[in-house]
Formats: sequence, C-alpha cells, structure tokens
Amino acid sequence: MCDFVHLHVHSEYSLLDGAARIKEMTARAAELGMKSLALTDHGVMYGAVPFYKACLEHGIKPIIGMEAYITAGSRHDKQSRKEQPTYHLTLLAKNEKGYRNLMKLTSIGHLEGFYYRPRIDFEALTEHAEGLICLSGCMSSELSRQLMDDKYDEAKATAIRYRELFGSDYYLEIQDHGILEQKKVTAGVIKLSEELGIDLAATNDSHYICEDDHSLQDVLLCIGTGKTIDDPDRFKISTNQLFLKSGEEMSDLFRHVPEAIANTVKIADSCSLKLEFGRHILPSFSPLPTGSSAAQYLWELCQRGLSERYGGLAEWKDADFRKTTEERLQYELRVIGEMGFDDYFLIVWDFIRFAHEHGIVTGPGRGSSAGSLVAYVLKITDVDPIKHKLLFERFLNPERVSMPDIDIDFSDERREEVIRYVVEKYGAEHVAQIITFGTLAARAAVRDVGRVLNLPYGDVDKTAKLIPGMPGMSIERAMKESSEFRTLAEGGSGTAELIAMARRVEGMPRHASTHAAGVVISSDPLTDYVPLQEGTDGVPLTQYSMENLEAIGLLKMDFLGLRTLSIIERSLATIREQTGRELRWEEVSYEDGPTYELMGRGDTTGIFQLESSGMRRVLKEMKPNSFEDIVSAVALFRPGPMEFIPQFIRAKHGLVAVEYPHSNLEPILKDTYGIIVYQEQIMQIASTMAGFTLGQADLLRRAVSKKKREVLDEQRKYFVQGSLKQGYSEEEANGVYDLIVRFADYGFCRAHAAAYAVLAFQTAYLKAHYPIAFMASMLTAVVGNQRKTAEYVDECRKMGIAVLPPDVNESGILFTPIAADTKADADAKGAIRFGLAGVKNVGTQAIESVLRERRESPFESLSDFCRRVDPRVCNKRVIESLVQAGALESLPGHRSQQLAALEPTLAAAAVWRKEREELQIELFDFEESPNWNVDLPVVPPYSQTQMLDLERELMGLYLSGHPLDAFDGLMEELRLDRLVDIADAADGSTVFTSGMVVSLKPFMTKKGQSMAFLEIEDRIMGTELVAFPTVWAKASSIAKKGSLLFVRAKVQQGDEDYKLLADDILPLDAPDLKLQVERLRRMGQGMRSGGNYTKPKPSSPPAQTLRPTPTVAPPANSSPARVYIRIDNQHEQPATLIRLKLLLKSYFGELTTVLRYEREKRTVALSEEFNVNPTQEFIVEMEKLLGEGSIRVK
Repeated sequence: MCDFVHLHVHSEYSLLDGAARIKEMTARAAELGMKSLALTDHGVMYGAVPFYKACLEHGIKPIIGMEAYITAGSRHDKQSRKEQPTYHLTLLAKNEKGYRNLMKLTSIGHLEGFYYRPRIDFEALTEHAEGLICLSGCMSSELSRQLMDDKYDEAKATAIRYRELFGSDYYLEIQDHGILEQKKVTAGVIKLSEELGIDLAATNDSHYICEDDHSLQDVLLCIGTGKTIDDPDRFKISTNQLFLKSGEEMSDLFRHVPEAIANTVKIADSCSLKLEFGRHILPSFSPLPTGSSAAQYLWELCQRGLSERYGGLAEWKDADFRKTTEERLQYELRVIGEMGFDDYFLIVWDFIRFAHEHGIVTGPGRGSSAGSLVAYVLKITDVDPIKHKLLFERFLNPERVSMPDIDIDFSDERREEVIRYVVEKYGAEHVAQIITFGTLAARAAVRDVGRVLNLPYGDVDKTAKLIPGMPGMSIERAMKESSEFRTLAEGGSGTAELIAMARRVEGMPRHASTHAAGVVISSDPLTDYVPLQEGTDGVPLTQYSMENLEAIGLLKMDFLGLRTLSIIERSLATIREQTGRELRWEEVSYEDGPTYELMGRGDTTGIFQLESSGMRRVLKEMKPNSFEDIVSAVALFRPGPMEFIPQFIRAKHGLVAVEYPHSNLEPILKDTYGIIVYQEQIMQIASTMAGFTLGQADLLRRAVSKKKREVLDEQRKYFVQGSLKQGYSEEEANGVYDLIVRFADYGFCRAHAAAYAVLAFQTAYLKAHYPIAFMASMLTAVVGNQRKTAEYVDECRKMGIAVLPPDVNESGILFTPIAADTKADADAKGAIRFGLAGVKNVGTQAIESVLRERRESPFESLSDFCRRVDPRVCNKRVIESLVQAGALESLPGHRSQQLAALEPTLAAAAVWRKEREELQIELFDFEESPNWNVDLPVVPPYSQTQMLDLERELMGLYLSGHPLDAFDGLMEELRLDRLVDIADAADGSTVFTSGMVVSLKPFMTKKGQSMAFLEIEDRIMGTELVAFPTVWAKASSIAKKGSLLFVRAKVQQGDEDYKLLADDILPLDAPDLKLQVERLRRMGQGMRSGGNYTKPKPSSPPAQTLRPTPTVAPPANSSPARVYIRIDNQHEQPATLIRLKLLLKSYFGELTTVLRYEREKRTVALSEEFNVNPTQEFIVEMEKLLGEGSIRVK
C-alpha cells in the first residue's frame, strides 16, 4: 500500500457537478487505506461538518478545504470574463485559524464578490492567509492557464507572488487525467518547481468515487445545465479519470516525481484542525439596564409579568395557588440560569415585545415551550401552563442539558419585519437565516434523468407516476410496493436504464434555498463559526444546514410565518374599523357557547386544525363543549391515536364506563377518559407510580420511544423497581410499563396541542361572532388559489353571507367586508365584496389606477370610467374583463350592453383626452361635448348560463349561482361527498359524489370498445372521471356536456390530485335516484358511511386500545398480528363476498387478512392488497356483515 492523500476532492455539495456522496466517499477512502482525506468543493463549505464527522467514523483524518474562485482584479468589480477572468485555487485549513479564515474567505466571495461565481481576490486572500495551505490549482488555475498560453514568465511571477504570501505552505499542484493539454501544464509546473524550489503536490480532481461513476456525473451536469446527453454542444468533461484513485494508481501516474506523492502526506501531517462539537455558542442580550445582569433583568421582567398575568385572577387571592405558582417560577428561573439560557429568553422576549408593540400578531405557542411559566409571564406564549397542567421539564429537562427551542409563529405577512428588527438590533454580521438543500426526490429524479436521456415524455411520465406519491418515498421502496414499477426496473428496456440512473442521482442536493423559519444569532461575528452567503432581503444565509449548526453549537431560533395569524390580524382590524371594538383575547371566555355549537355542527371550514372533512366528522360526533375537548381533538386526530377517537367519544358521552390502568392514575387520565393521549401523561405516570422526578420521567419517555430492546428492558427494570418502592405490585408495574411502551409512539406533546387549540378556538370564535370579518379575511388569505377561494365562497353561501361580484365603486384589491346596515334592516347580515385582484387579466397597476380615481369621486358611467382611468394600464382587455365579471354593474347598463359599447366608448375617451390636452385649458373651462358620451345599445342581457360561464372563466368560480344549487337538499340527504373532500380519501376507496360535466372525450379501446374521459366539477373544483366500456355503455346516453350526474366511483390518487374511476353514473334528476343510491350503499361502503375519519395511512402501525379486548388487540411483544375472518355457510354468498371485498379495501392497513370458509374447512391468506387496519368501526361493520364473533385479531 502506497502512502498518498487526496487533497483535491469534490462531494455532492459541488452542486450538480460533484457526484460523490460524503458517506460513500469516506467509506471508499477507508477501503483504500487512506489515513487522511480533504474536501474541496467549488466555492462553498456546505459539506464541511458532515465530511468531518464521516471521516472520524472511518478513522480518517479530515482536512477541510475549498476550491476557491479568485478573480484577476478586484472582487468588487464586475466585468466580463474576458476582461476580468476568474481562476481556481485550492485552499486547505491547517488549523483552527485556517478554518476560520477559510470561512471568512468563502463568505467574502459570496457576500462581496459574487458575480456568476463567489469570487475572492488577492487582497482578501492576503488578509486571511494565516493558517491556510495553498495549492496552485487545477487546469483552470491562473498558473495553469498562463502555462497553457506559453506565458512561462507570467506563471513564474504568479508562483513567486503566492510563495511570498504562503511561504512553505504554498505547493505547485500537478494532475494527470489523461488530457493532452494537462501534460503540457504539468511539464511547465515541474520546471517551475525545479527553478524556484517550490514543492510539488500531486492531486486527482476527484468528482466521483469510482471510474464507472463518470456517467453519473455526466447526467448531473446535464441536469444542472438543462441539456440532454446527446446534445453535441453541451458542456462535457473529456475524461473519465476524475475518481478517487488508490495510492498505488496515483504513485504509478507520478512515478517520475515521487516527491509529489510524498508531499501529500507531508501536507496532511501538517494539518491539525479539530472541530468542537457539543458546545453551546449562546448569544448575549443587549442592552441590559445599568448594573443589571441578564439573570437579574429576566427575574425583574418575570415578576412584572407574573403580576400582569395572574394579579387580576380570583385564584391569585388563594395563598396556596399563589405560593405554588411563585415557587414554579423560581424553579424555572433557577434551571434556566443554571443552563445559561437567561440571555436567550431575553432575546426572545425582546423581539416578541417588538412584534406586539407594532401590532404584529404572534402565536400562542408552538411545541413544548408552551409548558414554560417563564415564557408565559414574558408573553412569549399565551397558554397558561398552570391552568392547562403543562410540564416545564418537557421543554427544558434539568437532567438532560440541551439547547432550548422556542418556535415563534408570526403573521406570515409581517414575519420579515421581526427578522429585520433582529438584524438591525444585533447587526448583519451576527444574524443569518439558515440554508436548506432541495434534493432530487424519487419522482423528480426519474423525470430529470428521463429528460437528460432524451426518452419519450409519455414513457417517463408513466414511469414516474408508478412511484407512490407519499412523503419520504424512495425508488427502492417503490420497487417493494409497486410490482409494476419493480417489473420495469428489473427489465432490459430503456426504462430499466432510466430507473437505475435515477436511483443513483436520487437524494443528491440540487440547489440551496432558505429554511422556512430558522434564524441564528451570535455575539461574535457569525463567520467565526459558519461560512455565509447571500440570502434574501439583505439577511445572509448560513452555508451549514440546521443539523450542522446545532452540531457546532450555534443556537437556532424559528421565526415561522403562519397564515392563520394574518387571518386573525385582518379580522381584528375589520372588527375595530366597523364596530369600534378592540377585541382582546384575554377578555374572551373560553366557555363561549356559540363557538362550541359551531364546532359541534362540524361547521369548521376555515378553522385552524379543524377544517378537514375527517375532523369535521369527529367534531360532529364529539360535540366538544370545553377547551379540553379541542386540545384532545387536535392531539387524537393523527395516524395511530385516531384509533382511539371512537372510544374517547363514547366515554365522553357516557356510553361506556371509563377504565383506568390503576385507580391512582385517574387524576392523570381523567380528562382523556382513561386513554394515554399526551407525552406529558407518560411523564406524570412515571412520576406517580415509579417515583421518578419529572426530569427522569422525560428521559424515560424519550428512551422508550426509540423502541430498542436493550433500552426497553433497562428502563423496565428502573420503572418496576421504582414502582415497588412506591407500594405497587410487580404485575401492576409491568402492566403499566407495557402501556407506556405501547403509547410512546402515539403520545402527542400536550403543550403543542394546547397552543394549537387556542388558535382553533380563536378562529372558531371569530367565525361564530364575526362571520363576515372572518370569512373576508379567509378569502383574502387564499387569493390566487382558485380551489380554496371557491371552497370558502361556498362556505359563505352555506352561512348565508352574500359574496358580491367585484365592483369598481366598492371593491378593494382583495376581499372587502361590507358592514350590515342595521338601521335600514335590523336583520341585515352584511356581505363580502369580491376583490379586483381576483379578476383575470386585471393587474396591480390597473387596480391602483381604479382606486386612485375612485378616491376623487365614484364612477358614474362606462364613459366616465373609460375617460378617468389610465389607458396605459387599464386597456381594452382589462376593462373587458371587468365588464364581463360584473364589476361595472353598479353603473348604467347590463354586462352585454357595456361590452357592446366598450369599443366606441374607449375611442370617445381617447378623443376626449386628446382634445383636452391640445386645448391646454383648465378643467373648469372645459365644456363637455355630447360626442364624447356613447349611448348604450339595445342588446339582450346575458343568460344565467352565460353569466356563470364568464364568472368561472374570469374569477375561477361560480359566484352568482351554480346549476347544482337546485339539488342542494337532495345531495345532503344522499350524503354525497364534495369533490374537495375526496382529496382526503384513500387510494382505491369508493365514494359517492356528484358534479356537472364540463368536458367529455370519447375514446376507443384496442378491443374496439367505447369508453370516455370526462371532467366533472361542483362549486369548488373539478376532477377527471374515467368511464370504462362497461360503465360507459350505460352512461353515454345521459352524460353530455352540462349534464348533472350522480357518480359512484373508486378514487385513484395521483401526483398532485386524484381521478375517479366510475362504477355507476346516473342522472341527478332521476326519479328513483334515492332508491338506487341506497341499493348501491348496501352493496359497499362509501367514504362518508365508512368508519375511517380520514385517508388511511398504510405506513402507520396499527394502534392498540388502552384496555384491549382479547378478540381485537394482539398481545404486546408478539409476532405480527393477523386478522382472521370466519365465513359460515349462511354468509358465503356472492353479494356478501363482494361487500366483504369492498369493506376490506375501505380499511386498508398493515395486518394480513386470513379468511376461513366453514363449508369447505379452507383457510386462505389474502394478498397485501387486502391488508387491513382493524379499527373498532371495522369490527362492528364486519360483524354486521358476517355475524357476531366472525372476526378476531391475533
């Protein structure tokens, strides 16, 4: 084995150029026996931390470096590449000083010198050269280009200049990739070395791991440049030698200069950088009051806040309550101080204070921080942790020191104001947002590679769509889950080649962007710890991702933009403007009857966390009547705990007795009817039964959630021992510990649920008491999203709120709430006026022109409007769209008249403006001429259908009505699903719905059978409906454009939307429709009549009930359960078996289904297609179908 160190290496973080994943690269280096390895990505240090860690894992010394871009002139000049060329230069950090200088140099390149590339210059390099080793660079270096151009003397001068800067840490770099021009450069470099006495260093410009990976890099380059592989004009690297070669291979290449190989080891030996992990680099708050420490100031603020939060409460007069609360505050302050987080809390308090003082709405809390009393009295959060029994240790555990994590929600329209405040307060050198990397996901990888390989789009698209569209899906997983995709991947076609290459590029970082929330603040300049680059709005971006920032100890804060807060902010402003009332949430009762009545009706469209179709069904059954119910609903409505919703509801309504694992646990589990719902309950159980401190209980909760056998056994021992000391039996302790293990995965953070329940309550309160203000805010929040706009307009219709067409004399840019004129009509409700921005073809400048003129006086006629608005931005197309959308209907004439008169009116307005300008006389001397006014022609008005079509075309929805309106009562009676709600349905489930045919495309199959592709839509959205030959044969006579149809269909979920595969199509006005629908429902479950509350998640493990009955739940620690279904002679009928098949598909899950046919004494294990999730509803439905005792799970 030859001693050699690779000093010029690119990883995947040389974006779409480097094809070497860090983990695989370091593993390969270890396999080659490398003792050291460098990383030198192009102009960035994105991969420095993961590279450093990966090297250590393999026993390799990491060398952090960068292939810098250095410009010939000043980094501040931006000239053409010919006038001011940019060169490559290899830099390596010898030590911590060099590492810091490397971070500063890459930051300078991005923040000061960026021009196509992040460029440094010799001035910056001179200032930050200490601790760096410099190699002269590759073929694109200044020295190499001079030698290529036969400018030996200039090359010599360049080498001397760098040697004067770096001394013995400057090396002349030589490479051999089999390129002819390179040999010429190498000869010149060796000559310079001999003449000047500068040491040589041999490198391989490694961009991939093995020689075979050359094709992978080629594909990545094509993805990055948008070229196809067969494009003769594309950028192409003319060698396949840019891989991680062995020491022997490198020694053989440079056997004529063995010192160049030896010097790589010498360079590596001189590098001694050690990165420090696990420390905390905490910022300092400033300015502090004179003579006060951070801890003292925090204490003062908390005392003041304690009085403000609790001083006015009746409970505060209770001595015990007061003592308990004050003691908790002192305890929290002590823990915060001991952990060194006083400054952190002051920094958060300060920017929250800024937001409140400037009318920026903040969230009530997010995550475990809502469990802190300190955060509550500082008004960082708005959830009372005493009242809601929240645990501080879930947030900050004194027995497990970790960084605090307070995530703050701001109005998404004003979040940037808060970030700007922090930047201005602490300085741009001390504040940055956090980078994140967009990677090539499975489907994107297939599509990108398909484009690069120039394969037919249809074939590529079909292949990509075979990959299930769920988060975290990989190509490897898709091959396991889709037999059709696996067949393609394992075949010998071009598609197999496509999939194979897509697997190789999958997961590669494609581009850098800004993390949605993360911000870091430091007392020292950030470039002492992390390299920076240009971000947005003048806030720099860290080059290290969030997990790497945390690894080096920088404190991350999350500034999240939440649309709901903007909705609340606008609603409160409207209430203030229209009623003069300043609504304060602290004055609102959380026992408000109308709010809970609204929830109990399931009227929660638009309500935070409560608006999905599944959640609406839950609320209708739950009938929440307390804030605690909302907290529980938020926590339970997730895969896993959703299993317990029926049990929770039955217990809440007194239909079943509540059982507790032990009577001593009743105080902990009473609010959730004996079900473990929250992580905090697990902690409280451990504290009550095993005598754990809450800190120890949190460690237990964390440990058991990892489900490692040795950890579970160890924690069981501690728990049982503790319980025995508390007087519990070993059987009781083991039984409760089993429950803790079972629920550890499903437990939800109560503090987070409580905080989100606050927002759910507030939005529901606004909808219940100020419906117009709230719905106008909701509509404004979704401008540009036609589906959501249509959904909320439909909700307004159900609420009896008129959404009026746009009006040039009343509309604003967005949706405008119109207060009710109660003087004229005591029962008046008010209305919402459609915004001008919602009209197609009408831009911002045109709207500003309309609003500017309207402020002077209302428009009186079409002629008046055309004369006054700016014709440069309000052209014929804009005004035509406004007319057709009904925005001028408050003026004389109807839409068709105004449209017919538009052209002559515009011409007359142009003459009017021209003559007025030419006469140059004052407006009060200017006499109107009748020739400038155009009479409206006598033409018939638009029909209702024409008006609806124009509304849909110009505003994306039906505003004044819909053909389905006449069937509202029938659709509700038949419990038909809205198309928008079907988006939540499981793939393959059966739904009952309705819609109007808007397009129809007949199609002839290869067998000569007729079928059709239809688009149907309701008030909110449209979807594709596929009618296969059998169905189309019956439906072709009734399904025409404009037909109103009832549809029973199976859902096929796709990339971004779904389509329906029709089983039955009937006219909505069929006289016997009710009977036919009932017959179809008896045949098989529809989505609404099924037991699931939302789309089943195949990836979610089946949850167990708290007190499992022997026939339902598998025992703990057993092999995977199966669902056994007995079919006796009586029920072995075709109709019953068809219903059984549909029922199994409606409850898709992970447990294998086994059928037992009693007549034949035959047992059949069904395929994965019929795996089920045996919920309580499933069991009830199955026993209805096949008889009591026909199903068991074991």
